[in-house]
Amino acid sequence: MVEVSRPGKRPVIFISNFDIFVDLPGSLKGANLSRNFEVIDEVLQQAIEGEVKEIEELCSMVARKLLDKHEYADRTEVLMRSEFMVAGETPVTRTVCQEVVKVFASAIAKRTFKDPIVRKSIGAEVTGMTACPCAQNIMQERAREVMEGLNIETAIIEKFFQEVPMATHNQRGRGFLSIETDDESHVPLDKIIKILKQSMSTPIFELLKRGDEGHVVLAAHKNPRFVEDCVREMARRVHAEFGDLPGDSVVTIAQDNEESIHQHDAFAERQATIAELSDEINGETP
Repeated sequence: MVEVSRPGKRPVIFISNFDIFVDLPGSLKGANLSRNFEVIDEVLQQAIEGEVKEIEELCSMVARKLLDKHEYADRTEVLMRSEFMVAGETPVTRTVCQEVVKVFASAIAKRTFKDPIVRKSIGAEVTGMTACPCAQNIMQERAREVMEGLNIETAIIEKFFQEVPMATHNQRGRGFLSIETDDESHVPLDKIIKILKQSMSTPIFELLKRGDEGHVVLAAHKNPRFVEDCVREMARRVHAEFGDLPGDSVVTIAQDNEESIHQHDAFAERQATIAELSDEINGETP
């Protein structure tokens, strides 16, 4: 477990696994593995004492210290995979419930003649719900035919559709968002999680009362999205929230939907720099 302190708030606990890589020159038979464990223990102790505020900073510190410990290495890499408990509340009854979010952080340090060059990343995977626009249009066409056959006025039909969206099939979606930056930039994890939750048809909750359940289902059907729509929405929100990051910051976006009426799943992804996203969203590229 990794404990990261937060000023004025309770510490955050991450249940984590680490992968550590150290470049080995051809002149050596093997790396000194004990040094890796020394570095991990040293940095984790600093995190407990409040010297580390973010998990990507923790990865960056480990990558830097690995270069110090392994003087023969020109490159080190640290990958961290964690489970993080996020507290939330349901939309109607405000019932408090917990959600497990998968969190990913990494850092790569490269030796130079001066200070090492470090690139770090922070990301998360969040589960949500999507509603299919295509099937919903089919169901709406059928409902319109039935209501017109009952001589219901067109204005009333349109008003009904505005208030009561048609049925469609749903998917449990897994959204992934990761942002890689230089070592000086900061990307708050809570904002990444928020973007993921807002980019699907609706967030989902572990515990739902009847009023909450109706609200979630209605919200999803009022906001139908294809898997590609989720990726586009993530990109739009990343640009709005993090557009001031350095232009070479790399954004990786993915959405994986478990289809309910098909044997296959649907997947979409996009990787781009902040500068490329800005150009595309501002209409400067086709």
